Formats: sequence, structure tokens, C-alpha cells
Amino acid sequence: MKDALQDAALRVREHAHAPYSGFKVGAALQAEDGRVFTGCNVENSTYGLTMCAERVAVFKAISEGVGARKFRRIAVAADAQKMTPPCGSCRQILWEFCGDIEVVLVNLHGKTETYQLKDLLPKPFDVSFL
Repeated sequence: MKDALQDAALRVREHAHAPYSGFKVGAALQAEDGRVFTGCNVENSTYGLTMCAERVAVFKAISEGVGARKFRRIAVAADAQKMTPPCGSCRQILWEFCGDIEVVLVNLHGKTETYQLKDLLPKPFDVSFL
């Protein structure tokens, strides 16, 4: 059963700018204080400048004043039969700013899967290596 965070990810997915791939993704990041920050993927013709939904949500939250590691969970919505986890770059950004949060994957067919970020990114690079 979907919850409000998953619904927010599904709704914002509709705002995605994906004219090249047609693959729309939405993300909703919940802060400790309950606020939700959404993001959708924004493609660019050079592909390398494309921004994933998860990173948009994190950067919006940071720009609104939510400090590092003050998040509960993120929901990621995509229209695929196979559940779509965050890409490697997004996993690293999520680890940097959110730590080991819950990652909820949802598709348009009502299926969900839940993971801890450490299970999706088992050996993250972080400040401990610097």
C-alpha cells in the first residue's frame, strides 16, 4: 500500500523532462521534521548534464536549509516492471547527505520494495577516507 511519500514521488514524476529517454522518474525525500522535498529527472541533450530525480530532491532540501544527515527516507518512482533503484551517483549523494536512510522503490503498477541505503551501496566513500 502506498503512503504519502510514495504518492509525492509518483506525482512529481509527471513533471520530469525526459524527451530523449522517455524514462520519467520522481523522488520524494522526507526530512526528520516531516517536510518532503521532491525532484524529477531533468534530461539534457548531452546526457552527462542530466540530473536524476534523487539528486534534485537532495539539492532542493539542502538549498532550503535541511542539514546533512537529517533525513528519514526517500521514495523513488519510475514506470518500469522491474524496480528501479537510484544510480551509483545518486547512491553516493544520498550517502553523503542522508546516511543510511530507507529507500522505497515504487512503480506505476503498485509494486514497492524497501531497502536500506547501505544494502544498495555496501562500501560507500565518505569523509572517513579523507
